[in-house]
Amino acid sequence: MSSLRRLAAPLLAACALLAGCEQLGIESTQAVAERREAEGRAIGGACRHAGRAIEDCYSLNRKADKAAVFAGWREMNDYMRENKLETVAPQLGKAPPTEVAATPAAELPAEKAADKPAAKAAKKPRES
Repeated sequence: MSSLRRLAAPLLAACALLAGCEQLGIESTQAVAERREAEGRAIGGACRHAGRAIEDCYSLNRKADKAAVFAGWREMNDYMRENKLETVAPQLGKAPPTEVAATPAAELPAEKAADKPAAKAAKKPRES
């Protein structure tokens, strides 16, 4: 009986500490899932409002949940059709190019430069 009492006090203390996790800033898995879902829907809605194709939206937002992005895109599409809204052109332009594509072929290492069509064409002698 005394061993049971010795275990009861630490167990009660642990339960009391774990009950206040939200106050410590620790998010539950459910809260994280709900936040990711909401962010994905917002991304999808914004992509549709900007006139982006769903595939472009997926490629620009690789970390977002695809199902949530599609749900947001579809909801915004339905809303825009019902209210006869036009798309809004993005003001910032296209996404920045990837690191490899932004580097000119002359600056790439030899093995990567050889893969570029422009580098292959530059190496071929011109026939006259």
